[in-house]
Amino acid sequence: MNNYWFNMWLLGAESQRVVWLRMWKMSVGGPAALAEANLMLQEKIDTAGQSAFRLAMGSSPASIVSNYRRKVKANERRLSR
Repeated sequence: MNNYWFNMWLLGAESQRVVWLRMWKMSVGGPAALAEANLMLQEKIDTAGQSAFRLAMGSSPASIVSNYRRKVKANERRLSR
């Protein structure tokens, strides 16, 4: 259970960096900002749906958090370039 809470804490910290990177990108404006906003919205809808399905199928909350962290890390890598 401690690993779950630690991963929740890491998810929060990593997510804050992605929020900052996205806001930086969107503050510039233009087509890239619009594309990022659309991507962000679509990712949130898709991931929430996947998480709900996985929970309904019996996945553990820890695996859901791990999935979110994987997606956040991918966004961080993409936005950091």
